Amino acid sequence: MNAKQLPCSDEKIKSIADMYGTPFHLYDENGIRRGVRAFQEAFQWCPNFREYFAVKATPNPWIMKLLKDMGVGADCSSLAELVLSETVGLRGNDIVFSSNDTPYSEYRKAMELGAVINLDDISHIPFLEKNGPIPEKICFRYNPGPSLHRGNQIIGKPEEAKYGMTREQLMEGIAWAKEKKIPFIGIHTMVISCELSMDGLVGTAEMMFDLAGDIREQLGVTVSFIDLGGGIGLAYRPEETPVDMAELGSRIHELYDRKMHGFEKTMLCFECGRIITGPYGFLITQAIHHKYIYRNYIGCDASMADLMRPGMYGAYHHITVVGKEDIPPTEIYDITGSLCENNDKFAVQRRLPPIEAGDLLVIHDTGAHGHSMGFNYNGKLRHQELLLREDGSIQQIRRNETLKDLFATLDYPGLNEKAEKAEQNEP
Repeated sequence: MNAKQLPCSDEKIKSIADMYGTPFHLYDENGIRRGVRAFQEAFQWCPNFREYFAVKATPNPWIMKLLKDMGVGADCSSLAELVLSETVGLRGNDIVFSSNDTPYSEYRKAMELGAVINLDDISHIPFLEKNGPIPEKICFRYNPGPSLHRGNQIIGKPEEAKYGMTREQLMEGIAWAKEKKIPFIGIHTMVISCELSMDGLVGTAEMMFDLAGDIREQLGVTVSFIDLGGGIGLAYRPEETPVDMAELGSRIHELYDRKMHGFEKTMLCFECGRIITGPYGFLITQAIHHKYIYRNYIGCDASMADLMRPGMYGAYHHITVVGKEDIPPTEIYDITGSLCENNDKFAVQRRLPPIEAGDLLVIHDTGAHGHSMGFNYNGKLRHQELLLREDGSIQQIRRNETLKDLFATLDYPGLNEKAEKAEQNEP
């Protein structure tokens, strides 16, 4: 069993809710640090190992600074993520810029920071040459297509994904980089997401180690950088088994020793986001309505705008009713938000203890792709993020969005004044 634990006591959660109001995302600093250390220890056998945090998972500079201080870099896919990384002090080999369909202005910023530029398509080579200087550190994203007989709902089959180059295109790109005497040439892939199968994760490493060997044999290039992507899954359901990081490190170590002679100076990297912050984030919301029709519904003050994954993917997130952990789950509910969309549900036909208005619900494993995937449909405002520090104190690391924030780009007379009055409950 994969026990779903709260980050602190029931009383502490209630006091946080009383002080800050609901809903909010809460991150557990102790948990994040513990998870990062386990990851790093699993790969300490590799002298050039580096984890690059996928900023899109939790793009908050306070979280990024915490990770930077532990030696974690940043995997960026947009200008905003580059600026966040720069702001917390990441530069050069601390950053991998792995984007697609990218405007040149974003490449320019990444090169200004000295980032590793990970090209998604062979056509990006003439695009870079036409618009300005070529990168001094370049990487090529590999899509193995139908030769890889796996995929999942999130990332799909490789041959149906928009990402990466064919093997032939990648070889052509590396030959070009060799001809241009680019000193830093890497390879990258991202073919799985939220993968719990050890064989799937190790298989990706084997594919990339074999590719690196073929590149050296055919082109005489020993790659500087092998990025295995992210994809390490999170056990969202209590009955699922989390990935054993020590076993993963050990199995990849065995492969490395067998296949990677002469690659001692090559960096071995991951770009994980989900496993770094996901298990250590929680969406706390309050039950405010109870509806009995053909099903029983509990309506919350959070919505799909705060956590998109259940509505978008049908993803499971465990729910704890604060203070009722030991009460038998005798009721069956749909747990819903207030969007004008029927898929605005955190749980469907979920067995839970009886829930009353005012109860706090903790939605687990929302620390990655939770707040970051929020949106403003129906004029919903994005909610605050709080960090539970190691000493037990609470730090607000993002305030609640306001109507004034939402309307900031609208130039219409009197709108901001009315927004301020609405938020102050003035007539």
